[in-house]
Amino acid sequence: MAEAADFQETSPSPARRWLRRTASALVGVPLVAGLIGGPAQAAPKAPSGSRTVDVSLTTVAPSTPLKDDKLTITGTVVNKGRQTVSDAEIDLRVGPRLIGRTGIDRAAQRTGYNSVADGAPVGDEFTVKLPKLASGISRDFSLTVPVSELNLGDDGVYQLGVSLTGRTPSAQYGQVLGIERTFLPWQPEALEKKTRLTYLWPLISTTHLTSETRSDKQQSPVFEDESLAEELAPEGRLGQLVSLGRGLPVTWVIDPDLLSTVNAMTEEYEVKQGDDTVAGKNQDVAKRWLTDLQSAVKGREVVALPFADPDLASLAHRGKNVPGSLSHLQQATQVAERTVETIIHEKPSTDFAWPVDGAIDSSIVDVATSAGADKVIARSDSLRDDLNYTASAARPIGGGTTAVVADARLSKAFQGDMLNTDTSTLAIQKFLAQTLAVTLQNTDKQRSLVVAPQRMPTVSQAQSMARALGGLKAEHWTQPMGLVAASAFKPDTSANTRIPAASEYPRELRARELPVEAFQDIRRTQEALDKFTVILTQMDRVETPFGRAIDREMSTSWRGHRAAAALYRQSVRENLQVLTGEVQLIKKSQITLSGQSATIPITVQNRLVQDVDHLVLRLSSDNSSRLSLDDKSVAEQPITVKGGHSQSVKFDALAHVNGQVRMTAQLYTEDNKPYGEPMRFTVKVSEITPTVMLVIAGGVLLLVLAGVRMYTQRKRASAQEQAEKDTGTEPGNDADGGSGEDGPSDGARPSGGDAGGSDPGQASDPTPDTGPESGNPSAPGEKVDR
Repeated sequence: MAEAADFQETSPSPARRWLRRTASALVGVPLVAGLIGGPAQAAPKAPSGSRTVDVSLTTVAPSTPLKDDKLTITGTVVNKGRQTVSDAEIDLRVGPRLIGRTGIDRAAQRTGYNSVADGAPVGDEFTVKLPKLASGISRDFSLTVPVSELNLGDDGVYQLGVSLTGRTPSAQYGQVLGIERTFLPWQPEALEKKTRLTYLWPLISTTHLTSETRSDKQQSPVFEDESLAEELAPEGRLGQLVSLGRGLPVTWVIDPDLLSTVNAMTEEYEVKQGDDTVAGKNQDVAKRWLTDLQSAVKGREVVALPFADPDLASLAHRGKNVPGSLSHLQQATQVAERTVETIIHEKPSTDFAWPVDGAIDSSIVDVATSAGADKVIARSDSLRDDLNYTASAARPIGGGTTAVVADARLSKAFQGDMLNTDTSTLAIQKFLAQTLAVTLQNTDKQRSLVVAPQRMPTVSQAQSMARALGGLKAEHWTQPMGLVAASAFKPDTSANTRIPAASEYPRELRARELPVEAFQDIRRTQEALDKFTVILTQMDRVETPFGRAIDREMSTSWRGHRAAAALYRQSVRENLQVLTGEVQLIKKSQITLSGQSATIPITVQNRLVQDVDHLVLRLSSDNSSRLSLDDKSVAEQPITVKGGHSQSVKFDALAHVNGQVRMTAQLYTEDNKPYGEPMRFTVKVSEITPTVMLVIAGGVLLLVLAGVRMYTQRKRASAQEQAEKDTGTEPGNDADGGSGEDGPSDGARPSGGDAGGSDPGQASDPTPDTGPESGNPSAPGEKVDR
């Protein structure tokens, strides 16, 4: 992207034009000399030892000096060579005024020392002398120079160099053995039209909460680990972002999931430890951080991202064709405002979508705006301009959507390792220099500049960002502005508003997206959740934690971590399966049904802490001609089971033919969707027929008749004995006095007498006590309750 400063800078003074012509001529001498074959002694030569000593800068203060200030630069020099450096001197050098943003970039890329480009030392009185610097030895230094001694001319950005000059045994003449360069923004007087600067301050983290909660009344959440507490600590990443951002003119961009997670941490919570969980102990850390955040954002502009910061590019490229995927983005957007306002008591804006690295194409914009956002935070390396200046951020891109285009150079200024103070100091000075260069491109036209840094800055990156914004506090060339105002700033009619095609999306970003399988997993989990919640009487106890866990499965933080993302999705799915399995049918083994009719009990167990309702239990017979249910092959009954209880349901069964019958019990939701696994068992039918009943009745009759006969015989014998006593005969003898042994025994009297007559001492035979054979079904058989 071409920049205005490359073409529209104020014309240099005659003295400076002469200096540039002289420098160009001097630089061209070696080339001419080489062509004609002559020596080139007149050319300034970069000494060969310019990398022998490493020079690093720790501070440049003030970073944006005024006329009466004193500039102090501190740093360290380290002898990287094998020889001792003697007569070492550390000097400050002021190079020429740099032309535009491109001039700054080129100066930053230069490595070797050049006497013209790097300038001469400011003066001997500001030199730090080191008698000796042995190999491998480092020395700290501090240079203090009045700004008036720098001989700065027109407003603009100047190159500063700190060099070490010295001698070594192999080079007895003094030479520059090491140099470090930085930039000095020079704008002593405040400009009338300042650039309106918007800096986003992101509060975003990775996923810390699982979908699992305890079964207590508070539903204590379960965390993956205690790493969030480390981030929330005052010296931690999130702790530093809050404390640093408190006094800065920034727009807070917050992921509601982070607030929700920290809020859950303020109460009782548990942490995974292997296959078990232990009580969390960092409630005080979470409470302190939330209190600090509420104070820091009070009355400030807050932008809420959709819950869990969903990956819009992955959704657009891989997920939108999976049914239901876009609905998750809508839900995540709806819950965002309520979550943020409830926890930090500030009403956020939810009109902004922020794709990864501000990279957009038409499909990303369509997805981003499908949930209600009408502003998309893009970046200038995605929505490129063909202009010789930096255009304002706001761009109408059609359909009522505004692209807020963040400046790519400034947005990427503090990426990388900022733990090294030299790297941090150079990044800060370059950032300040670039903002001044943008403003000086056209001082008659006010523009809007937006900076969207990395989503999760480290502690050192956040500290560097804060120091850079502190350097703009004087507001000599920039003025703070919120993101909402920046999106409404008058757009530049010459700026590019063409949305890039999908083929222009960066390959390295596309390679890190969530796969299609992720969205298919999400769909399956959502379907299982929907099927489960319809039977619950307190569905929010399940719908809320699992719904938010599904949102987290789409988080931008999973980029580049496919394996970890897959494990998280699996854990959510398994936790849901465990819960749904708490409502189940109790297994049955083979049962026997005796008789034509019986009742078959089926037991439903509910091990949840809440009641379940809206369930239907359906029992079916695989062979209704052998065993039917209410004269049908299928019977069903509604089910309601209290939490922690079991409920038995009885089905009437009618047997027709002996044998085994396969039965299937299955729970269904009221919308006729199967719930849980079917339960199959076998019923052995053993029917009692009328013929069997007749045989049994005959046997009983014979037993009764035998008993009656025995009773009659005993009664007859008793009567005969009494008669013999009355006549004086001995018991057991005949009337003629014969021995009983010779006559018939009791009960074996000879027949004789009148036809049909009877002995006066014998009772009559009993009449039969069985009724006629009945054709009615037998009474209900034994119940088969288990």
